[in-house]
Amino acid sequence: MDLGSKTAHKLYGQAIAAAKPASSELRPATEQAPRKDFAETLADVAQDTVDTIVRGEQTAMQGLAGKADAHSVVEALAATELALETAVTVRDKVVEAYQEILRMPV
Repeated sequence: MDLGSKTAHKLYGQAIAAAKPASSELRPATEQAPRKDFAETLADVAQDTVDTIVRGEQTAMQGLAGKADAHSVVEALAATELALETAVTVRDKVVEAYQEILRMPV
C-alpha cells in the first residue's frame, strides 16, 4: 500500500490533533491540585495495597461460606496476589537503594 504525501500529511495531522489534550484538561499552574510528597504517595499506595488484601480475604471467606461465586473469588485472589507482589518488589527496591546509599563514599 503506497500512501501519497498528501494522505500521509493528513493522517499525521489527525494523529497530532488526537494526541493533544482537550482544553478542559489544561489548567493554569495556579489552579493545579497540590502535589503530594513522596511519603504521602507511598502511604496512599500502602493503604490501597492493604485495602486490596482485605477485600481479597473477605471475598475468599465469602466463597468458602458459599456466599460468593468462584469467579469473584479467583478475581479477588488474583488482585491480592498482584498487590502483594508489587509491595514486595517496591520493598526490595527501597532496600536495594538504601544499601546503595550506604555504600557511597562520604
